[in-house]
Amino acid sequence: MDPDVLNMFVIAGGTLAIPILAFVASFLLWPSALIRIYYWYWRRALGMQVRYANYDDYQFCYSYRGRPGYRPSILMLHGFSAHKDMWLSIVKFLPKNLHLVCVDMPGHEGTTRSALDDYSISGQAKRIHQFVECIKLNRKPFHLVGTSMGGNVAGVYAAQYPEDICSLTLICPAGLPSTTDSKFIKQLRELQESERIDRIPLIPSTPEEMADMLKLCSYVRFKVPQQILQGLVDVRIPHNDFYRKLFLEIVDEKSRHSLHENMSKIKVPTQVIWGKQDQVLDVSGASVLASAIPDCHVYILENCGHSVVVERPRKTANLILEFLALLHSMDNNKKQA
Repeated sequence: MDPDVLNMFVIAGGTLAIPILAFVASFLLWPSALIRIYYWYWRRALGMQVRYANYDDYQFCYSYRGRPGYRPSILMLHGFSAHKDMWLSIVKFLPKNLHLVCVDMPGHEGTTRSALDDYSISGQAKRIHQFVECIKLNRKPFHLVGTSMGGNVAGVYAAQYPEDICSLTLICPAGLPSTTDSKFIKQLRELQESERIDRIPLIPSTPEEMADMLKLCSYVRFKVPQQILQGLVDVRIPHNDFYRKLFLEIVDEKSRHSLHENMSKIKVPTQVIWGKQDQVLDVSGASVLASAIPDCHVYILENCGHSVVVERPRKTANLILEFLALLHSMDNNKKQA
């Protein structure tokens, strides 16, 4: 073989081998770095840009896509111990001309974490209002979406700042009393009785605990490699002390039923989406909301757990779009009447 041709093959092989070896090394040695790269790549692919907003000495980190237009902007609030990128699976199925904003909740990811901050549900709602004012999102009423802890905050926000929003989507929201104890609530009671409250199922410290948490949160059984489980744990461990503090704050008497205490003040059209097999927050909460909020549309998803956003992203995105289209149609009919 011609030496030049041989050299070309060697160079080409080396060029291909380097990224492959880098990927394998990252997967085996630094799985947490691979997870961060994954989110970075997914944000870029979907056109989401990361920005920061400051309120006095407090910093909010958020991602966005699109610009405010004739349709309402959408603000998304994630759940406990998650971050803004959890919404990417939904963003994938939303039109690119919609103005979307996903913010890191107080103390999470790129948003300021302070020992002096109020992490109660009403305290978080106040911080989100500061964020909304920072980026002037409330120049026009927007649609607010929240899941789990973020759903609790979203409901309280709608009650406390009604002039800011035009409609609301609550996905498996916390903050409601339930007539039926979920598997998670039963586990918490057992831990309290055994005085092992430090072993909160939603705050894993090992790959095995992470696998248990995924099983608790999802009806769909994802096959997650051990290295990825390790990476997920590595990403979370530096924040676990904060998560424990936050968890105790939001289950405290002051916040435990915040949504329930405020739902009579919610006056905007509201959509409730819940996984029928939710083992974290029992699906009976949906009927509690439906009976208290006058204009409430409830959707129960079969074969779906607490992680609705991950398990049924296309369906969730479609339900949100259909809800907004219905409200737009009703608004047009009122104007023509």
